[in-house]
Amino acid sequence: MAERSQTAPEAGNDTGNDDAIGGNVSKYMVLPTGYCGQPKKGHLIFDACFESGNLGRVEQVSEFEYDLFIRPDTCNPRFRVWFNFTVENVKESQRVIFNIVNFSKTKSLYRDGMAPMVKSTSRPKWQRLPPKNVYYYRCPDHKKNYVMSFAFCFDREEDIYQFAYCYPYTYTRFQHYLDSLQKRNMDYFFREQLGQSVQQRQLDLLTITSPDNLREGAEQKVVFITGRVHPGETPSSFVCQGIIDFLVSQHPIARVLREHLVFKIAPMLNPDGVYLGNYRCSLMGFDLNRHWLDPSPWAHPTLHGVKQLIIQMYNDPKTSLEFYIDIHAHSTMMNGFMYGNIFEDEERFQRQAIFPKLLCQNAEDFSYSSTSFNRDAVKAGTGRRFLGGLLDHTSYCYTLEVSFYSYIVGGTTAAVPYTEEAYMKLGRNVARTFLDYYRLNPLVEKVAVPVPRLRKEKPPPYKHPFVRGSASNYPNGKGDKKSSVNYKDPSNPF
Repeated sequence: MAERSQTAPEAGNDTGNDDAIGGNVSKYMVLPTGYCGQPKKGHLIFDACFESGNLGRVEQVSEFEYDLFIRPDTCNPRFRVWFNFTVENVKESQRVIFNIVNFSKTKSLYRDGMAPMVKSTSRPKWQRLPPKNVYYYRCPDHKKNYVMSFAFCFDREEDIYQFAYCYPYTYTRFQHYLDSLQKRNMDYFFREQLGQSVQQRQLDLLTITSPDNLREGAEQKVVFITGRVHPGETPSSFVCQGIIDFLVSQHPIARVLREHLVFKIAPMLNPDGVYLGNYRCSLMGFDLNRHWLDPSPWAHPTLHGVKQLIIQMYNDPKTSLEFYIDIHAHSTMMNGFMYGNIFEDEERFQRQAIFPKLLCQNAEDFSYSSTSFNRDAVKAGTGRRFLGGLLDHTSYCYTLEVSFYSYIVGGTTAAVPYTEEAYMKLGRNVARTFLDYYRLNPLVEKVAVPVPRLRKEKPPPYKHPFVRGSASNYPNGKGDKKSSVNYKDPSNPF
């Protein structure tokens, strides 16, 4: 049995030997110490050289036990949370213990019953490992860092097994999803490329609304939604897909919402980070959600493009930017919940609480008690904080968080693990809540039997050309924006 090197204990989770991790393992076969013969079944082969993969190094501790090191985010060694790798060349009934040894966070839902995801060639549907096989603890053999260990038994020799921190949602999957929507040729769905990432991946912008709302001179109430600024927060993409699927459907509520609102959705703000298998950062090591104040067109091009569009709409007197919602996933809390801003104006502060209260009524997994309003200095560069300070009193900016693990249904203490479908259901409920917020419920009954309409010719998704240039060139004032467009009923419906 190979012994781990014993080092003096240190507090917290430092990088340890992570400076030796230069990339993902590629078809890396682990042979027993001193073994010189031909590789055999049971000599595991690890691989993470695929889209959204992450595994930086493997060390065999004993015949049955392996230490696994997460590859840090590209150009930023601080973040080590997301993992996604395959194991092959297994032997039937082979039992192993895998230790993920270099998490950058100490707090984790693994303390509360969360378990890694697994699938295999013959069982392609992701499922969680049994929590009884997962352990999260401070390990003296790793400088008292927190380690997540899980026991697993391989049962089919020909299968390739894949393990991940949470349900993966890749850039390629996202592109296929948008392609399938485009092929439906819906006259209320528009897709455009707002820009490109550093590695030339698409920054997609979706517009979902009735074509009448896009005609020249039409007044627009806009709901702007973004997701996946932190690439490892994959639940964000499932929630976002739930929102989109509902809004393009023929459900009577969706049809009413399209008639009255313009939904602008940028579902993947960090396509490079998603592709590379980073947890929090872009290709160049930037946490994009700390750079809203002054995004660089060359270092943060996707963020720069979205910010420019938002400011353009903000300065358009015909457009009322009513909501900005940025979707994230949370690694230490249960349920879905929101972060909002703090305002000196008490009435504005109270109005801001209306949407999350309504969402709490519509979604059993959304917790209003976990929702909080703050102006933490650490969050000053986030989309919620920046836009909350820029936009006027008629606009509301939120971060929507959803647990990586589970939610607790009211009146119980049992944690219900999230599935891909449950994340998408939360997205559908977010979309439905706009009906309650704008008090459009009476209109739903009047909606006729749906007749799908096809788009013969694709009009531009936004009625003004995209303006490039520094955001600092735009004034903060909104000019003579019509109060009738901006008006919201301030009364609390509760």
